[in-house]
Amino acid sequence: MLRIVFAGTPEFAVPTLQALAQSRHALVGVLTQPDRPAGRGRALRESPIKHLARQLELPLAQPAALSEPQAQATLAGWAPDLLVVVAYGLILPAAVLSLPRFGCINIHASLLPRWRGAAPIQRALLAGDVVTGVTIMQIEPALDAGPVLAQQRIPIDPDATSGQLHERLAQLGATLLLATLEPLRAGLLQPTPQADQGVTYAAKISKSEAQIGWGHAAVQIARQIRAFNPWPVAETLWQGQQLKIWEARVLEEPAVPAATAGVPPPGTIIGVAQNDLLVQCGQGALALTKLQLAGRRAVTAREFAGASTAPVLAGSRFG
Repeated sequence: MLRIVFAGTPEFAVPTLQALAQSRHALVGVLTQPDRPAGRGRALRESPIKHLARQLELPLAQPAALSEPQAQATLAGWAPDLLVVVAYGLILPAAVLSLPRFGCINIHASLLPRWRGAAPIQRALLAGDVVTGVTIMQIEPALDAGPVLAQQRIPIDPDATSGQLHERLAQLGATLLLATLEPLRAGLLQPTPQADQGVTYAAKISKSEAQIGWGHAAVQIARQIRAFNPWPVAETLWQGQQLKIWEARVLEEPAVPAATAGVPPPGTIIGVAQNDLLVQCGQGALALTKLQLAGRRAVTAREFAGASTAPVLAGSRFG
């Protein structure tokens, strides 16, 4: 049995904490980030990990930085054999890395060394990757560069959103961790250094990236829409209003008949077909299926077309 301290903050870390709480190992403490202002009222909100830790009645600490002497004293007092980190968000100084006798390990939502960094799930979707997975690695000072203890890969469904892939990988990480702990304790795992080739970095997502450029290819815009669902949600302008695009697919057939003279400019609404709103892109066309005007609820493309205030929907443009 291992004495484990868990460090995590967002929803992605919840399945792993739940799995550890139900395992044969002893959870002796939980670290999570301090409560942060959130929402329109900017009231302090606790992290999903804090909420779960309180439900499980686990010892909890929320240091602003692990370089603080009090934070390190708390961790030392828990006397962990192992520190498990999942999307914690704070730097682990050398004094913390060397404290547990089995070191510190991290669950990362990519097949390292591909997509080191803050947003591996979204970056994989934006790049059009067809496989992804989770990596359990030993933590070293360099960003996500430590030797690998275990990996498991899964295919990326062609229509998967960031939210859906997030849930799959969170559960996969928890399962893989439990399968890794006993071999780690028994000294049966040989850490494998990451390859020098194939290193990519998953920069943090900026809200400005959600703005759709209709001059891009339909395939690229469709990836953007999937990658930014549920946050920050791909968006465009419609009659001067913000319009979020939640769901779309690439049209397999040409949206404009061959006999039609010329191709409309990117962003042009070509028409409504069944439950789809057809939009011309720089290359190819998209069928939008779920949209949301600012301050309104999300609706189907058919509902949006029926409620539109545009005199003639077809021929008008987004952006």
